[in-house]
Amino acid sequence: MIQKKKVRLSDIADRLNISTVTVSKALADKEGVGDDLRQEIKDLAAEMGYKIKKNSITHSSSTTGNIGIIIPNGYFLAESSYYWFLFNHLTKALLKRNFYAILELISPEDEANLSIPHLLQDKKVDGLIMLGETSTAYIENIEKYTKNFVLLDFYTNNTNLDSVCDDNFFCTYILTNQIIAMGHKKLAFVGNFNSTTSIKDRFMGFQKAMLEHNLPCELSSIIPDREDGDTIIKINLPDNLNGITCFVCNCDETAAALIARLTEKGIKVPEDVSVTGFDDFYFFNKSSIPLATVYINPEDTADIASELIVKKVTGQPYIKGRHVVTGTVMIRDSLKKLN
Repeated sequence: MIQKKKVRLSDIADRLNISTVTVSKALADKEGVGDDLRQEIKDLAAEMGYKIKKNSITHSSSTTGNIGIIIPNGYFLAESSYYWFLFNHLTKALLKRNFYAILELISPEDEANLSIPHLLQDKKVDGLIMLGETSTAYIENIEKYTKNFVLLDFYTNNTNLDSVCDDNFFCTYILTNQIIAMGHKKLAFVGNFNSTTSIKDRFMGFQKAMLEHNLPCELSSIIPDREDGDTIIKINLPDNLNGITCFVCNCDETAAALIARLTEKGIKVPEDVSVTGFDDFYFFNKSSIPLATVYINPEDTADIASELIVKKVTGQPYIKGRHVVTGTVMIRDSLKKLN
């Protein structure tokens, strides 16, 4: 017996030559679709045998069906920022749960003035995902306005706040151990310890591995890549590298910038010095060397954050507190094994 093919939103959209977002809005009785088109979509869906998933979330007239994603604009650069990369995964993860993502960038002035995001003031969203570290005072002001928010890629010492973070400490600890096992004894960490909780945790993982192998590791020896507010600065390299054989960078973007600086000085990677990153998202051009890094599946991160905020705004039970997403060390050509 031939099994009947399952009807998808895209099948309905193709028949009517419209977008799947329009079909989804119409079937969920959301704003943004005309009455005539809405009825046409519903009639065709019934004719084709489309069934709304039992676990799909339907929205009452008092909700928007939208989740706000707010990002400090110092962290955000379209098409070349990790947060742009992660934002795209969040939109897909939320859409699977019948929610739509609305992006708003937060300026330094907005943060300093403790301004509530416009999408929250105008009641355009049911909850927030705060992607990228902001001040404690800013978070506390958001909390006065709504409890429906999740911190993504950072956390605070307030254990009552819900957050989703990469396993920065342990992953960098494992990476550094592997670097040392490959014969490197003089390592340098590249990143600003005072910038974000992610960089702090990555340095502490680096430091733990170094101390366990009785190798020198001091906070004063960190090579900064940015100012405290995450403004990127030019990396200053030590003269003659001071015997450093491997630079452990806090992220792939910093690793790419460092490799460019080394190339300017005629220093080759990995022939003269090794370089590692973190995130495994930075797409080098074809002539660039494959970067040793840490891979954390962005779909996992986006799914956990989306599930968390959707459960909060819909009143479902969920595990409160900090959620950690682990990853895998990727050894590639930018890390050379020493004799």
